[in-house]
Parts: sequence; C-alpha cells; structure tokens
Amino acid sequence: MQSTLGASLPIFMQRLAGTAVGAVFGAVTAFYFPRNVWAFGISLFIIGLICALLRVQRVGYRYAGITLLIVMLVTRSTRVSFIAIHRFVEVSLGIAVGLLLAAIWPERGS
Repeated sequence: MQSTLGASLPIFMQRLAGTAVGAVFGAVTAFYFPRNVWAFGISLFIIGLICALLRVQRVGYRYAGITLLIVMLVTRSTRVSFIAIHRFVEVSLGIAVGLLLAAIWPERGS
C-alpha cells in the first residue's frame, strides 16, 4: 500500500525512534547479559516504559522490540555493537527509501 508523504513522515520518525531505542538498549543489555531470556523480558518491559516517556507510539515500540530481539538473541559472530549499528542502519535505509519513493511517486487522487 502506498501512503502520502505527509502521512508517512510521522510514522518514519516513530519507527526511527523505536529502532534507535531498541538498538542502544539491546546492545548494552546483550553486552552484560548475553542470550539471557530473562534479561530480554525485563529489557522489553523497560523499553516499553522508555517509549511511553518519550511518547513513542505503538509502531515505534514494536520496532524497538523487534530490534531488541534481533540484537540480543540472534547468534552472532561479531561484536554486539556492530549488530546493533547494522540493524539501525538497515532499518533507517529501508524507511528512507520508502519515503523517497513516496515523494517521487505520489499517490494518485481518486
């Protein structure tokens, strides 16, 4: 589905904020508690509180949780900070490409 650029921009900011929170919190937690399901659950709860304080909407919280999951629980062969940065960059790039396409290929009026 294609959305207008004006409708996509606020969602972009929510997704970007959620991904940033999830990547930072996931990297710090995974460094101290690697592959610990209890630490993951507590971290997810704390991220929910952080998202509420930052007024990040549900879509941002969802992205924060997915990013936390990927950074903390996925088996890796490199440093956790690299995984967190890589995840943030790949999500940001995907969102930016989507916004660019919405800008250059606008939705037609009915």
